[in-house]
Amino acid sequence: MSQYAAPIRDLQFVMRELAGLEEVGRLPGCEEVSTDLVDAILDEANKFASGVLAPLNRIGDQEGAKWDHGKVTTAPGWKEAYRQFSESGWTSLACDPEFGGQGLPKLVATAVMEMWNSANMAFSLCPMLTSGAIEAVTLRGSDEQKAAYLPKMISGEWTGTMNLTEPQAGSDLAAVRTRAEPQADGTYRIFGQKIFITYGEHDMTDNIVHLVLARLPDAPEGVKGISLFVVPKFLLNADGTPGARNDVHCVSIEHKLGIHASPTCVLAFGDNGGAIGTLVGEENRGLEYMFIMMNEARFAVGMEGLALSERAYQHALTYAKDRVQGTEAGVRGGPKVSIIHHPDVRRMLMSMKSTTEAMRALAYVVGAATDVAHLHADPAVRAQKQAFVDLMIPVVKGWFTENSIDIASTGVQVHGGMGFIEETGAAQHFRDARITTIYEGTTAIQANDLIGRKIARESGVTVKAVIAEMRDVEFRLADQQGETFAAIRESLKSGISALESAVEYILATYNDDIKAASVGSVPFLKLFGIVAGGWQMARAALVSQAQIARGSDDEFYRTKLVTARFYADHVLPLASALGYAVVHGAPGALELDEAQF
Repeated sequence: MSQYAAPIRDLQFVMRELAGLEEVGRLPGCEEVSTDLVDAILDEANKFASGVLAPLNRIGDQEGAKWDHGKVTTAPGWKEAYRQFSESGWTSLACDPEFGGQGLPKLVATAVMEMWNSANMAFSLCPMLTSGAIEAVTLRGSDEQKAAYLPKMISGEWTGTMNLTEPQAGSDLAAVRTRAEPQADGTYRIFGQKIFITYGEHDMTDNIVHLVLARLPDAPEGVKGISLFVVPKFLLNADGTPGARNDVHCVSIEHKLGIHASPTCVLAFGDNGGAIGTLVGEENRGLEYMFIMMNEARFAVGMEGLALSERAYQHALTYAKDRVQGTEAGVRGGPKVSIIHHPDVRRMLMSMKSTTEAMRALAYVVGAATDVAHLHADPAVRAQKQAFVDLMIPVVKGWFTENSIDIASTGVQVHGGMGFIEETGAAQHFRDARITTIYEGTTAIQANDLIGRKIARESGVTVKAVIAEMRDVEFRLADQQGETFAAIRESLKSGISALESAVEYILATYNDDIKAASVGSVPFLKLFGIVAGGWQMARAALVSQAQIARGSDDEFYRTKLVTARFYADHVLPLASALGYAVVHGAPGALELDEAQF
Protein backbone atom coordinates (compact mmCIF):
# COMPACT_ATOMS: atom_id res chain seq x y z
CA MET A 1 0.00 0.00 0.00
CA SER A 2 1.47 3.37 -1.00
CA GLN A 3 2.04 6.12 1.51
CA TYR A 4 0.21 9.44 1.37
CA ALA A 5 1.85 12.85 1.41
CA ALA A 6 -0.21 15.96 0.87
CA PRO A 7 0.71 17.90 -2.31
CA ILE A 8 1.61 20.94 -0.21
CA ARG A 9 3.20 22.93 -3.01
CA ASP A 10 0.08 22.69 -5.16
CA LEU A 11 -2.18 23.47 -2.22
CA GLN A 12 -0.17 26.63 -1.52
CA PHE A 13 -0.20 27.65 -5.17
CA VAL A 14 -3.95 27.25 -5.53
CA MET A 15 -4.73 28.99 -2.25
CA ARG A 16 -2.44 31.95 -2.91
CA GLU A 17 -2.51 32.40 -6.67
CA LEU A 18 -6.00 31.24 -7.69
CA ALA A 19 -8.31 31.33 -4.65
CA GLY A 20 -6.99 34.61 -3.24
CA LEU A 21 -5.74 33.76 0.24
CA GLU A 22 -4.54 37.32 0.81
CA GLU A 23 -7.97 38.73 -0.05
CA VAL A 24 -9.61 36.25 2.31
CA GLY A 25 -7.15 37.36 5.01
CA ARG A 26 -8.48 40.91 4.67
CA LEU A 27 -12.07 39.90 5.41
CA PRO A 28 -13.54 40.87 8.81
CA GLY A 29 -12.49 38.31 11.39
CA CYS A 30 -9.73 36.85 9.21
CA GLU A 31 -7.07 39.49 9.76
CA GLU A 32 -4.72 37.10 11.55
CA VAL A 33 -4.82 34.55 8.72
CA SER A 34 -1.34 35.09 7.26
CA THR A 35 0.44 32.88 4.75
CA ASP A 36 2.86 31.85 7.51
CA LEU A 37 -0.02 30.73 9.73
CA VAL A 38 -1.66 28.82 6.90
CA ASP A 39 1.62 27.14 5.95
CA ALA A 40 2.05 26.01 9.56
CA ILE A 41 -1.49 24.60 9.60
CA LEU A 42 -0.94 22.75 6.34
CA ASP A 43 2.32 21.32 7.60
CA GLU A 44 0.77 20.03 10.84
CA ALA A 45 -2.29 18.69 9.01
CA ASN A 46 -0.03 16.84 6.59
CA LYS A 47 1.87 15.27 9.49
CA PHE A 48 -1.34 14.07 11.10
CA ALA A 49 -2.87 12.88 7.83
CA SER A 50 0.19 10.98 6.66
CA GLY A 51 1.40 9.82 10.07
CA VAL A 52 -1.82 8.92 11.89
CA LEU A 53 -4.76 8.60 9.50
CA ALA A 54 -3.20 7.14 6.36
CA PRO A 55 -1.72 4.07 8.09
CA LEU A 56 -5.22 3.21 9.36
CA ASN A 57 -6.85 3.36 5.94
CA ARG A 58 -5.98 -0.19 4.93
CA ILE A 59 -6.67 -1.52 8.44
CA GLY A 60 -10.12 0.05 8.39
CA ASP A 61 -10.88 -1.43 4.99
CA GLN A 62 -9.88 -4.93 6.10
CA GLU A 63 -11.35 -4.90 9.62
CA GLY A 64 -14.37 -2.65 9.14
CA ALA A 65 -16.81 -1.64 11.86
CA LYS A 66 -18.50 -4.36 13.92
CA TRP A 67 -22.09 -4.47 15.29
CA ASP A 68 -23.07 -6.55 18.31
CA HIS A 69 -26.42 -6.23 20.08
CA GLY A 70 -26.81 -2.55 19.29
CA LYS A 71 -23.21 -1.55 19.93
CA VAL A 72 -20.78 -0.61 17.17
CA THR A 73 -17.04 -1.04 17.57
CA THR A 74 -14.85 0.87 15.17
CA ALA A 75 -11.75 -0.57 13.49
CA PRO A 76 -8.49 -0.99 15.45
CA GLY A 77 -6.82 2.36 16.04
CA TRP A 78 -9.91 4.41 15.19
CA LYS A 79 -10.83 5.42 18.73
CA GLU A 80 -7.27 6.46 19.60
CA ALA A 81 -6.88 8.38 16.33
CA TYR A 82 -10.15 10.24 16.90
CA ARG A 83 -9.04 11.23 20.38
CA GLN A 84 -5.80 12.63 18.95
CA PHE A 85 -7.78 14.31 16.19
CA SER A 86 -10.10 16.16 18.55
CA GLU A 87 -7.45 16.94 21.17
CA SER A 88 -5.30 18.50 18.45
CA GLY A 89 -8.11 20.92 17.64
CA TRP A 90 -8.87 19.73 14.13
CA THR A 91 -12.62 19.45 14.79
CA SER A 92 -12.86 23.17 15.65
CA LEU A 93 -10.89 24.64 12.75
CA ALA A 94 -13.58 26.68 10.97
CA CYS A 95 -16.14 26.83 13.79
CA ASP A 96 -17.54 29.84 15.64
CA PRO A 97 -15.12 31.11 18.33
CA GLU A 98 -18.11 31.91 20.56
CA PHE A 99 -18.53 28.17 21.15
CA GLY A 100 -14.87 27.18 21.17
CA GLY A 101 -14.06 27.23 17.46
CA GLN A 102 -10.95 28.68 15.87
CA GLY A 103 -12.83 30.77 13.32
CA LEU A 104 -10.51 30.02 10.41
CA PRO A 105 -11.73 30.59 6.85
CA LYS A 106 -13.49 27.98 4.75
CA LEU A 107 -10.58 28.15 2.32
CA VAL A 108 -8.17 26.87 4.97
CA ALA A 109 -10.62 24.22 6.13
CA THR A 110 -11.03 23.08 2.52
CA ALA A 111 -7.32 22.34 2.17
CA VAL A 112 -7.23 20.47 5.47
CA MET A 113 -10.40 18.57 4.55
CA GLU A 114 -8.72 17.36 1.38
CA MET A 115 -5.87 15.88 3.43
CA TRP A 116 -8.19 14.02 5.81
CA ASN A 117 -10.12 12.50 2.93
CA SER A 118 -7.04 11.51 0.96
CA ALA A 119 -5.46 9.92 4.01
CA ASN A 120 -8.54 8.08 5.24
CA MET A 121 -11.94 8.81 3.78
CA ALA A 122 -13.83 6.40 6.04
CA PHE A 123 -12.46 8.15 9.13
CA SER A 124 -13.10 11.65 7.80
CA LEU A 125 -16.81 10.95 7.32
CA CYS A 126 -17.37 11.28 11.06
CA PRO A 127 -16.10 14.87 11.46
CA MET A 128 -17.69 15.74 8.11
CA LEU A 129 -21.21 14.85 9.32
CA THR A 130 -20.52 16.57 12.63
CA SER A 131 -19.60 19.77 10.76
CA GLY A 132 -22.96 19.72 9.01
CA ALA A 133 -24.79 19.28 12.32
CA ILE A 134 -22.79 22.13 13.84
CA GLU A 135 -23.72 24.38 10.92
CA ALA A 136 -27.45 23.60 11.25
CA VAL A 137 -27.55 24.17 15.02
CA THR A 138 -25.45 27.32 14.71
CA LEU A 139 -27.77 28.89 12.13
CA ARG A 140 -31.18 27.60 13.25
CA GLY A 141 -30.89 26.22 16.77
CA SER A 142 -32.23 27.91 19.90
CA ASP A 143 -29.88 29.53 22.39
CA GLU A 144 -30.44 26.54 24.68
CA GLN A 145 -29.56 24.07 21.92
CA LYS A 146 -26.47 26.02 20.98
CA ALA A 147 -25.25 26.17 24.56
CA ALA A 148 -25.98 22.49 25.17
CA TYR A 149 -24.52 20.97 22.02
CA LEU A 150 -22.19 23.27 20.10
CA PRO A 151 -19.23 23.42 22.53
CA LYS A 152 -19.10 19.62 22.78
CA MET A 153 -19.45 19.02 19.04
CA ILE A 154 -16.94 21.72 18.15
CA SER A 155 -14.44 20.30 20.62
CA GLY A 156 -14.97 16.86 19.15
CA GLU A 157 -16.14 15.40 22.44
CA TRP A 158 -19.47 14.59 20.77
CA THR A 159 -20.24 13.83 17.12
CA GLY A 160 -23.27 14.59 14.98
CA THR A 161 -25.39 12.83 12.37
CA MET A 162 -27.95 13.65 9.70
CA ASN A 163 -31.11 11.48 9.68
CA LEU A 164 -33.16 11.85 6.50
CA THR A 165 -33.56 8.55 4.71
CA GLU A 166 -36.11 5.87 5.58
CA PRO A 167 -36.73 2.44 4.04
CA GLN A 168 -39.64 3.72 1.95
CA ALA A 169 -38.18 7.20 1.41
CA GLY A 170 -34.84 7.33 -0.35
CA SER A 171 -34.33 10.64 -2.10
CA ASP A 172 -38.10 11.31 -1.96
CA LEU A 173 -38.25 13.07 1.39
CA ALA A 174 -41.94 13.79 0.91
CA ALA A 175 -42.42 10.13 1.90
CA VAL A 176 -40.84 10.54 5.36
CA ARG A 177 -43.04 8.83 8.01
CA THR A 178 -41.06 9.29 11.23
CA ARG A 179 -43.39 11.13 13.58
CA ALA A 180 -42.88 13.57 16.45
CA GLU A 181 -45.46 13.82 19.24
CA PRO A 182 -45.46 17.05 21.30
CA GLN A 183 -45.08 16.71 25.08
CA ALA A 184 -46.30 18.97 27.87
CA ASP A 185 -42.74 19.99 28.78
CA GLY A 186 -42.02 21.33 25.29
CA THR A 187 -40.06 18.29 24.12
CA TYR A 188 -41.17 15.77 21.50
CA ARG A 189 -41.24 11.99 21.40
CA ILE A 190 -39.84 10.64 18.13
CA PHE A 191 -40.99 7.36 16.56
CA GLY A 192 -39.66 5.82 13.36
CA GLN A 193 -36.69 4.28 11.60
CA LYS A 194 -33.86 5.87 9.66
CA ILE A 195 -31.41 4.11 7.37
CA PHE A 196 -27.99 4.93 5.89
CA ILE A 197 -26.96 6.95 8.96
CA THR A 198 -23.21 7.51 8.77
CA TYR A 199 -21.58 7.06 12.19
CA GLY A 200 -25.06 6.75 13.70
CA GLU A 201 -23.49 4.56 16.39
CA HIS A 202 -19.82 4.17 17.35
CA ASP A 203 -17.45 3.93 20.31
CA MET A 204 -15.32 7.04 19.75
CA THR A 205 -17.25 9.57 21.86
CA ASP A 206 -19.59 9.46 24.85
CA ASN A 207 -22.53 11.07 23.03
CA ILE A 208 -23.91 11.39 19.50
CA VAL A 209 -26.19 14.25 18.50
CA HIS A 210 -28.73 13.12 15.89
CA LEU A 211 -30.50 15.69 13.73
CA VAL A 212 -33.73 13.98 12.66
CA LEU A 213 -36.45 14.81 10.14
CA ALA A 214 -39.95 13.93 11.41
CA ARG A 215 -43.60 14.93 11.03
CA LEU A 216 -45.79 16.56 13.64
CA PRO A 217 -49.36 15.22 14.03
CA ASP A 218 -50.97 18.16 12.22
CA ALA A 219 -48.25 18.60 9.61
CA PRO A 220 -49.27 19.15 5.96
CA GLU A 221 -48.47 16.47 3.42
CA GLY A 222 -45.28 16.41 1.44
CA VAL A 223 -42.00 18.16 2.10
CA LYS A 224 -43.78 21.19 3.57
CA GLY A 225 -44.77 19.09 6.58
CA ILE A 226 -41.31 18.04 7.79
CA SER A 227 -39.69 19.40 10.96
CA LEU A 228 -36.16 19.03 12.30
CA PHE A 229 -35.30 17.76 15.78
CA VAL A 230 -32.21 17.34 17.91
CA VAL A 231 -32.23 13.83 19.40
CA PRO A 232 -29.13 12.97 21.47
CA LYS A 233 -28.04 9.40 22.06
CA PHE A 234 -27.85 10.24 25.77
CA LEU A 235 -30.16 12.79 27.34
CA LEU A 236 -28.40 15.61 29.14
CA ASN A 237 -28.24 16.10 32.88
CA ALA A 238 -28.84 19.52 34.40
CA ASP A 239 -25.09 20.20 34.25
CA GLY A 240 -24.93 19.33 30.53
CA THR A 241 -23.24 15.95 30.93
CA PRO A 242 -24.63 12.80 29.29
CA GLY A 243 -27.26 11.14 31.45
CA ALA A 244 -29.92 8.52 30.75
CA ARG A 245 -29.87 6.62 27.45
CA ASN A 246 -32.38 8.00 24.97
CA ASP A 247 -34.73 5.68 23.08
CA VAL A 248 -32.64 5.56 19.91
CA HIS A 249 -30.78 2.37 19.06
CA CYS A 250 -28.72 0.95 16.21
CA VAL A 251 -30.43 -2.23 15.03
CA SER A 252 -27.86 -3.10 12.34
CA ILE A 253 -25.07 -1.77 10.15
CA GLU A 254 -24.76 -2.22 6.40
CA HIS A 255 -22.24 -4.46 4.62
CA LYS A 256 -20.89 -2.28 1.84
CA LEU A 257 -18.77 -2.24 -1.30
CA GLY A 258 -16.39 0.30 0.23
CA ILE A 259 -15.79 2.64 3.19
CA HIS A 260 -15.92 -0.47 5.40
CA ALA A 261 -14.67 1.32 8.50
CA SER A 262 -17.45 3.91 8.41
CA PRO A 263 -20.48 2.40 10.19
CA THR A 264 -23.61 2.94 8.09
CA CYS A 265 -26.41 2.41 10.58
CA VAL A 266 -30.09 1.59 10.75
CA LEU A 267 -31.44 3.59 13.70
CA ALA A 268 -34.70 2.85 15.47
CA PHE A 269 -36.35 5.74 17.32
CA GLY A 270 -39.03 5.11 19.93
CA ASP A 271 -39.20 1.35 20.30
CA ASN A 272 -39.50 1.83 24.07
CA GLY A 273 -41.81 4.77 24.54
CA GLY A 274 -40.33 7.40 22.27
CA ALA A 275 -36.97 9.08 21.76
CA ILE A 276 -36.93 12.54 23.33
CA GLY A 277 -35.99 15.41 21.07
CA THR A 278 -36.26 19.18 20.81
CA LEU A 279 -37.47 21.17 17.83
CA VAL A 280 -34.91 23.06 15.75
CA GLY A 281 -36.28 26.42 14.63
CA GLU A 282 -39.89 26.54 13.48
CA GLU A 283 -42.32 23.73 12.77
CA ASN A 284 -42.55 22.38 9.21
CA ARG A 285 -39.33 24.04 8.06
CA GLY A 286 -37.13 21.00 8.66
CA LEU A 287 -36.23 20.34 5.05
CA GLU A 288 -35.13 23.94 4.63
CA TYR A 289 -32.90 23.60 7.69
CA MET A 290 -31.62 20.21 6.65
CA PHE A 291 -30.43 21.72 3.39
CA ILE A 292 -27.97 23.75 5.47
CA MET A 293 -26.39 20.45 6.45
CA MET A 294 -26.80 19.01 2.97
CA ASN A 295 -25.02 21.89 1.23
CA GLU A 296 -22.15 21.57 3.69
CA ALA A 297 -22.11 17.82 3.13
CA ARG A 298 -22.36 18.08 -0.66
CA PHE A 299 -19.30 20.30 -0.83
CA ALA A 300 -17.52 17.92 1.54
CA VAL A 301 -18.43 14.89 -0.59
CA GLY A 302 -17.10 16.72 -3.62
CA MET A 303 -13.88 17.12 -1.65
CA GLU A 304 -13.92 13.37 -1.08
CA GLY A 305 -13.93 12.95 -4.86
CA LEU A 306 -10.96 15.27 -5.20
CA ALA A 307 -9.11 13.62 -2.32
CA LEU A 308 -9.64 10.07 -3.54
CA SER A 309 -8.44 11.16 -6.97
CA GLU A 310 -5.24 12.54 -5.46
CA ARG A 311 -4.68 9.38 -3.43
CA ALA A 312 -5.31 7.11 -6.43
CA TYR A 313 -2.93 9.23 -8.52
CA GLN A 314 -0.17 9.06 -5.91
CA HIS A 315 -0.66 5.30 -5.63
CA ALA A 316 -0.52 4.78 -9.39
CA LEU A 317 2.47 7.10 -9.81
CA THR A 318 4.49 5.21 -7.20
CA TYR A 319 3.70 1.91 -8.87
CA ALA A 320 4.50 3.23 -12.35
CA LYS A 321 7.92 4.41 -11.21
CA ASP A 322 8.71 1.12 -9.47
CA ARG A 323 7.22 -1.49 -11.81
CA VAL A 324 9.77 -2.60 -14.43
CA GLN A 325 8.14 -4.13 -17.48
CA GLY A 326 9.14 -4.17 -21.16
CA THR A 327 11.50 -1.99 -23.14
CA GLU A 328 10.99 1.60 -24.14
CA ALA A 329 8.90 2.11 -27.28
CA GLY A 330 11.10 2.37 -30.36
CA VAL A 331 14.20 1.02 -28.60
CA ARG A 332 14.91 -2.47 -29.91
CA GLY A 333 16.85 -4.67 -27.58
CA GLY A 334 17.02 -1.93 -25.00
CA PRO A 335 17.01 -2.42 -21.26
CA LYS A 336 13.84 -3.11 -19.30
CA VAL A 337 12.26 0.11 -18.03
CA SER A 338 9.71 1.15 -15.45
CA ILE A 339 6.26 1.44 -16.94
CA ILE A 340 6.17 5.24 -16.55
CA HIS A 341 8.31 5.26 -19.71
CA HIS A 342 5.44 3.78 -21.75
CA PRO A 343 3.38 6.42 -23.60
CA ASP A 344 -0.05 5.14 -22.61
CA VAL A 345 0.89 4.92 -18.94
CA ARG A 346 2.08 8.52 -19.14
CA ARG A 347 -1.22 9.48 -20.75
CA MET A 348 -3.16 7.80 -17.96
CA LEU A 349 -1.07 9.44 -15.26
CA MET A 350 -1.41 12.86 -16.89
CA SER A 351 -5.18 12.43 -17.16
CA MET A 352 -5.29 11.67 -13.43
CA LYS A 353 -2.93 14.51 -12.52
CA SER A 354 -4.48 17.24 -14.69
CA THR A 355 -8.10 16.52 -13.76
CA THR A 356 -7.22 16.34 -10.07
CA GLU A 357 -5.45 19.69 -10.22
CA ALA A 358 -8.38 21.23 -12.11
CA MET A 359 -10.78 20.00 -9.41
CA ARG A 360 -8.54 21.31 -6.63
CA ALA A 361 -8.38 24.76 -8.16
CA LEU A 362 -12.15 24.93 -8.63
CA ALA A 363 -12.89 23.65 -5.12
CA TYR A 364 -10.59 26.14 -3.43
CA VAL A 365 -12.00 29.02 -5.49
CA VAL A 366 -15.49 28.00 -4.31
CA GLY A 367 -14.20 27.72 -0.72
CA ALA A 368 -12.79 31.24 -0.86
CA ALA A 369 -16.03 32.53 -2.39
CA THR A 370 -17.88 31.03 0.58
CA ASP A 371 -15.72 33.10 2.91
CA VAL A 372 -16.50 36.26 0.96
CA ALA A 373 -20.21 35.40 0.88
CA HIS A 374 -20.24 35.09 4.68
CA LEU A 375 -17.88 37.86 5.74
CA HIS A 376 -17.57 40.67 3.20
CA ALA A 377 -18.71 44.09 4.39
CA ASP A 378 -20.72 44.83 1.23
CA PRO A 379 -24.10 43.01 1.08
CA ALA A 380 -24.09 43.14 -2.73
CA VAL A 381 -20.72 41.39 -2.87
CA ARG A 382 -21.93 38.80 -0.36
CA ALA A 383 -25.03 38.10 -2.45
CA GLN A 384 -23.02 37.81 -5.67
CA LYS A 385 -20.55 35.36 -4.16
CA GLN A 386 -23.31 33.32 -2.52
CA ALA A 387 -25.01 32.96 -5.88
CA PHE A 388 -21.72 31.71 -7.34
CA VAL A 389 -21.28 29.23 -4.48
CA ASP A 390 -24.85 27.96 -4.84
CA LEU A 391 -24.32 27.49 -8.58
CA MET A 392 -21.06 25.61 -8.13
CA ILE A 393 -21.98 23.28 -5.23
CA PRO A 394 -23.73 20.71 -7.49
CA VAL A 395 -20.79 20.89 -9.90
CA VAL A 396 -18.29 20.29 -7.12
CA LYS A 397 -20.33 17.42 -5.74
CA GLY A 398 -21.34 15.84 -9.04
CA TRP A 399 -18.38 16.37 -11.35
CA PHE A 400 -15.70 15.71 -8.74
CA THR A 401 -17.23 12.45 -7.60
CA GLU A 402 -17.86 11.16 -11.12
CA ASN A 403 -14.22 11.97 -11.86
CA SER A 404 -13.06 10.11 -8.77
CA ILE A 405 -14.56 6.86 -10.03
CA ASP A 406 -12.88 7.29 -13.41
CA ILE A 407 -9.55 8.32 -11.88
CA ALA A 408 -9.54 5.50 -9.33
CA SER A 409 -10.42 3.08 -12.13
CA THR A 410 -7.54 4.44 -14.18
CA GLY A 411 -5.32 3.88 -11.16
CA VAL A 412 -6.30 0.23 -11.16
CA GLN A 413 -5.53 0.10 -14.89
CA VAL A 414 -2.05 1.56 -14.36
CA HIS A 415 -1.39 -1.35 -11.99
CA GLY A 416 -2.54 -3.85 -14.60
CA GLY A 417 -3.47 -7.22 -13.16
CA MET A 418 -1.99 -6.24 -9.80
CA GLY A 419 -4.59 -3.49 -9.55
CA PHE A 420 -7.30 -6.14 -9.41
CA ILE A 421 -5.58 -7.75 -6.44
CA GLU A 422 -6.63 -6.33 -3.08
CA GLU A 423 -3.14 -6.47 -1.57
CA THR A 424 -1.88 -3.62 -3.75
CA GLY A 425 -4.54 -1.29 -2.34
CA ALA A 426 -5.51 0.30 -5.68
CA ALA A 427 -8.89 -1.44 -5.60
CA GLN A 428 -9.81 0.16 -2.28
CA HIS A 429 -9.74 3.65 -3.77
CA PHE A 430 -12.03 2.46 -6.56
CA ARG A 431 -14.46 0.81 -4.12
CA ASP A 432 -14.45 3.77 -1.75
CA ALA A 433 -15.05 6.23 -4.58
CA ARG A 434 -18.17 4.45 -5.82
CA ILE A 435 -20.44 5.74 -3.05
CA THR A 436 -19.53 9.39 -3.58
CA THR A 437 -21.78 9.82 -6.63
CA ILE A 438 -24.72 8.43 -4.62
CA TYR A 439 -24.89 9.73 -1.06
CA GLU A 440 -25.88 13.29 -0.19
CA GLY A 441 -27.80 13.37 -3.46
CA THR A 442 -26.97 11.37 -6.58
CA THR A 443 -25.32 12.97 -9.60
CA ALA A 444 -28.74 13.22 -11.25
CA ILE A 445 -30.12 15.08 -8.23
CA GLN A 446 -27.19 17.50 -8.37
CA ALA A 447 -27.69 17.95 -12.10
CA ASN A 448 -31.43 18.57 -11.78
CA ASP A 449 -30.73 21.11 -9.03
CA LEU A 450 -28.16 22.78 -11.29
CA ILE A 451 -30.35 23.20 -14.36
CA GLY A 452 -33.56 23.91 -12.44
CA ARG A 453 -33.00 25.89 -9.27
CA LYS A 454 -29.59 27.30 -10.17
CA ILE A 455 -30.03 28.19 -13.86
CA ALA A 456 -33.62 28.14 -15.14
CA ARG A 457 -35.17 29.69 -12.02
CA GLU A 458 -32.94 32.79 -12.22
CA SER A 459 -32.90 32.93 -16.02
CA GLY A 460 -29.21 32.08 -16.15
CA VAL A 461 -28.01 35.32 -14.53
CA THR A 462 -25.24 33.76 -12.41
CA VAL A 463 -24.08 31.19 -14.93
CA LYS A 464 -23.80 33.89 -17.61
CA ALA A 465 -21.70 35.99 -15.24
CA VAL A 466 -19.39 33.01 -14.70
CA ILE A 467 -19.14 32.46 -18.45
CA ALA A 468 -18.15 36.11 -18.83
CA GLU A 469 -15.31 35.54 -16.36
CA MET A 470 -14.25 32.51 -18.37
CA ARG A 471 -14.24 34.60 -21.55
CA ASP A 472 -12.04 37.18 -19.86
CA VAL A 473 -9.44 34.49 -19.13
CA GLU A 474 -9.71 33.25 -22.71
CA PHE A 475 -8.97 36.78 -24.00
CA ARG A 476 -5.99 37.07 -21.66
CA LEU A 477 -4.56 33.88 -23.13
CA ALA A 478 -4.35 35.65 -26.51
CA ASP A 479 -1.70 37.99 -25.06
CA GLN A 480 0.68 35.08 -24.51
CA GLN A 481 3.14 33.85 -27.09
CA GLY A 482 3.79 30.28 -28.15
CA GLU A 483 2.02 27.10 -29.19
CA THR A 484 1.12 26.05 -25.66
CA PHE A 485 -1.02 29.10 -24.97
CA ALA A 486 -2.55 29.02 -28.45
CA ALA A 487 -3.64 25.43 -27.83
CA ILE A 488 -5.01 26.21 -24.36
CA ARG A 489 -6.92 29.21 -25.68
CA GLU A 490 -8.44 27.39 -28.64
CA SER A 491 -9.60 24.50 -26.47
CA LEU A 492 -11.00 26.75 -23.75
CA LYS A 493 -12.75 28.91 -26.35
CA SER A 494 -14.45 25.86 -27.85
CA GLY A 495 -15.43 24.58 -24.41
CA ILE A 496 -16.97 27.90 -23.37
CA SER A 497 -18.94 28.02 -26.63
CA ALA A 498 -20.30 24.53 -25.94
CA LEU A 499 -21.26 25.62 -22.42
CA GLU A 500 -22.99 28.77 -23.71
CA SER A 501 -25.01 26.81 -26.26
CA ALA A 502 -26.04 24.28 -23.62
CA VAL A 503 -27.12 27.02 -21.22
CA GLU A 504 -29.21 28.68 -23.91
CA TYR A 505 -30.87 25.34 -24.71
CA ILE A 506 -31.75 24.78 -21.06
CA LEU A 507 -33.17 28.29 -20.69
CA ALA A 508 -35.23 27.87 -23.87
CA THR A 509 -36.45 24.36 -23.05
CA TYR A 510 -36.77 23.87 -19.29
CA ASN A 511 -40.14 25.54 -18.67
CA ASP A 512 -41.84 24.12 -21.78
CA ASP A 513 -40.33 20.62 -21.88
CA ILE A 514 -38.70 19.74 -18.58
CA LYS A 515 -38.15 16.13 -19.61
CA ALA A 516 -36.14 17.11 -22.66
CA ALA A 517 -34.01 19.47 -20.59
CA SER A 518 -33.56 16.90 -17.84
CA VAL A 519 -32.26 14.20 -20.20
CA GLY A 520 -29.18 16.35 -20.65
CA SER A 521 -28.80 17.43 -17.03
CA VAL A 522 -25.95 15.07 -16.11
CA PRO A 523 -24.09 15.64 -19.40
CA PHE A 524 -24.54 19.36 -18.75
CA LEU A 525 -23.13 19.06 -15.23
CA LYS A 526 -20.08 17.23 -16.58
CA LEU A 527 -19.74 19.79 -19.38
CA PHE A 528 -19.86 22.63 -16.87
CA GLY A 529 -17.29 20.91 -14.65
CA ILE A 530 -14.88 20.26 -17.51
CA VAL A 531 -15.05 23.85 -18.73
CA ALA A 532 -14.84 25.29 -15.22
CA GLY A 533 -11.80 23.10 -14.62
CA GLY A 534 -10.30 24.35 -17.89
CA TRP A 535 -10.96 27.92 -16.80
CA GLN A 536 -8.95 27.35 -13.63
CA MET A 537 -6.17 25.48 -15.43
CA ALA A 538 -5.87 28.38 -17.86
CA ARG A 539 -5.61 30.79 -14.93
CA ALA A 540 -2.92 28.56 -13.44
CA ALA A 541 -1.03 28.64 -16.74
CA LEU A 542 -1.17 32.45 -16.87
CA VAL A 543 0.13 32.76 -13.31
CA SER A 544 2.88 30.25 -13.98
CA GLN A 545 3.99 32.02 -17.15
CA ALA A 546 4.12 35.31 -15.27
CA GLN A 547 6.32 33.73 -12.60
CA ILE A 548 8.63 32.30 -15.24
CA ALA A 549 8.82 35.70 -16.95
CA ARG A 550 9.90 37.21 -13.63
CA GLY A 551 12.88 34.90 -13.66
CA SER A 552 11.60 32.06 -11.53
CA ASP A 553 13.16 28.79 -12.62
CA ASP A 554 10.98 26.82 -10.26
CA GLU A 555 10.20 23.56 -12.02
CA PHE A 556 6.76 23.68 -10.43
CA TYR A 557 5.58 26.45 -12.77
CA ARG A 558 6.90 24.71 -15.87
CA THR A 559 5.10 21.56 -14.80
CA LYS A 560 1.90 23.59 -14.40
CA LEU A 561 2.14 24.77 -18.00
CA VAL A 562 2.56 21.23 -19.30
CA THR A 563 -0.32 19.97 -17.15
CA ALA A 564 -2.59 22.77 -18.35
CA ARG A 565 -1.68 21.96 -21.94
CA PHE A 566 -2.53 18.28 -21.40
CA TYR A 567 -5.90 19.22 -19.90
CA ALA A 568 -6.60 21.45 -22.90
CA ASP A 569 -5.64 18.73 -25.38
CA HIS A 570 -7.20 15.69 -23.71
CA VAL A 571 -9.99 16.79 -21.33
CA LEU A 572 -11.49 20.05 -22.60
CA PRO A 573 -12.33 18.61 -26.05
CA LEU A 574 -14.91 16.36 -24.34
CA ALA A 575 -16.99 19.50 -23.70
CA SER A 576 -18.12 19.75 -27.32
CA ALA A 577 -19.43 16.18 -27.36
CA LEU A 578 -21.27 16.70 -24.08
CA GLY A 579 -22.72 19.96 -25.39
CA TYR A 580 -24.08 18.11 -28.42
CA ALA A 581 -25.70 15.51 -26.13
CA VAL A 582 -27.37 18.23 -24.03
CA VAL A 583 -28.88 19.99 -27.04
CA HIS A 584 -29.72 16.97 -29.24
CA GLY A 585 -30.00 14.03 -26.85
CA ALA A 586 -33.66 14.07 -25.80
CA PRO A 587 -35.40 12.19 -28.66
CA GLY A 588 -33.27 9.06 -28.41
CA ALA A 589 -33.72 8.91 -24.65
CA LEU A 590 -37.46 9.54 -24.46
CA GLU A 591 -39.08 7.95 -27.51
CA LEU A 592 -39.30 4.31 -26.35
CA ASP A 593 -42.26 3.39 -24.19
CA GLU A 594 -41.75 1.28 -21.08
CA ALA A 595 -42.54 -2.01 -22.80
CA GLN A 596 -39.84 -1.46 -25.43
CA PHE A 597 -37.00 -1.50 -22.91
